[in-house]
Amino acid sequence: MIRTRFAPSPTGYLHVGGVRTALFNWYHAKSNNGKIILRIEDTDTKRSTEEFENLIYEDFDWLGMDFDESPKKGGDYGPYKQSYRYDIYKRYINNLIEEEKAYYVFYDKSGEEIGNFAKIPENYANKNYTVKIKVEKNKEIKWNDLLKGEISFNSSDFEDFIILRSNGVPVYNFTVVVDDHLMGITDVIRGEDHISNTPKQIIIYEALGFSKPKFGHLPLILGEDKTPLSKRHGGVSVSYFREEGILPEALLNYLSLLGWNNEEEIYDVREKYKNFNIRDVSKRSSVFDYEKLKWVNEKTLRSMDEEKVSKKFLEWLKFVGIKINVEENYIKDVISISKEKVQDLKGLWEFSKNYFYDDFEYEEKYKEKFVKKEWFEELINIAIILLEDYDEKISLTQAEEFMKSLAEKKITGKKNTYQSIRGALLGKLVTPGLYETISVMGKKEVVKRLRRVVKGA
Repeated sequence: MIRTRFAPSPTGYLHVGGVRTALFNWYHAKSNNGKIILRIEDTDTKRSTEEFENLIYEDFDWLGMDFDESPKKGGDYGPYKQSYRYDIYKRYINNLIEEEKAYYVFYDKSGEEIGNFAKIPENYANKNYTVKIKVEKNKEIKWNDLLKGEISFNSSDFEDFIILRSNGVPVYNFTVVVDDHLMGITDVIRGEDHISNTPKQIIIYEALGFSKPKFGHLPLILGEDKTPLSKRHGGVSVSYFREEGILPEALLNYLSLLGWNNEEEIYDVREKYKNFNIRDVSKRSSVFDYEKLKWVNEKTLRSMDEEKVSKKFLEWLKFVGIKINVEENYIKDVISISKEKVQDLKGLWEFSKNYFYDDFEYEEKYKEKFVKKEWFEELINIAIILLEDYDEKISLTQAEEFMKSLAEKKITGKKNTYQSIRGALLGKLVTPGLYETISVMGKKEVVKRLRRVVKGA
């Protein structure tokens, strides 16, 4: 069975480049009826935090990406946090020392090496030492990369290197080898920035007598200046895109487009994995296009029914700390007349928020062009009188009838009439359809807002 893994370090926010790596591992595992595990690599004790670890879990929950085994789920190979596995690593380091494949290096107080030993001398008081692995010289180190084909190094390019730091924490290259072996990882798929780590890891695999997994190195995601995507290009974390109102389905959809050639652009990643082959992934880096992501998000948003968008919208409001107190059916009605005009949930809020609050500020443009005119108050008062003939629930046909009746009073021109009512209800002149707005709000709310504009705009 193919087993892949995604192994983030909890030293910062989850980067979208990491999510794409996780996604392609997920694709590779699922398309081969395999499994994917989540492992937390927290051996950077100074920078790793529980807060960032919890954010990793939260982000993947939000994305809807499930792992077969993880620190939260457990499994047969746990624990899935490296900080809980130090005894395991040290056992294998001791084996290498006993087999004379590794040795102690001692240092004086200034950090200068003072000697190499096969074991700690009995009279040695200063515990300042590391452990280095021996590197056999003039040996070819090669692998057939799943994406890049054959890659080779000469072992003579590497000095003996540290596998146990002086603080007692094993180094990254050692811990991942032990973990990948013990956790049965068959395919290691990661960013191409790890290519330089792979020969060292192969040296460790061979020293420990472990069979090597297959390796595949994904091209990096770049910014517009063709350098690796980072904060200087804009937001790069899952939390950022979540706060901006991007849908998780759209974010995964867009990330899968970065390097994987397929005919469709908008699809459900949970169905698309069936067509995935890791060897179809491009060998060239992809540029992250924020506008293309918004386009994918817009298409995804419009394809969803009101009930699903309503759920996403409420989740987003909670995430960004916005509170509204209205019935869910009202939210669905507002979404139904608004979602075609926006690209994301944040835009949906900005476009529709005045449906949920009636204490908004009126646009200056609206006040100057309409509210301050001598005919405005008469127009609004006549509108209130006309509405007395309607029930609370106003249909689209009735809303159109009401507006035509008001315009026929010729208190002002037809365009002025329509724009005056539009602004009175929502405080601005660019809104969803006026008939739809009247129908969604209902008679009571419409009258309340018309009275307010006369009193205080």
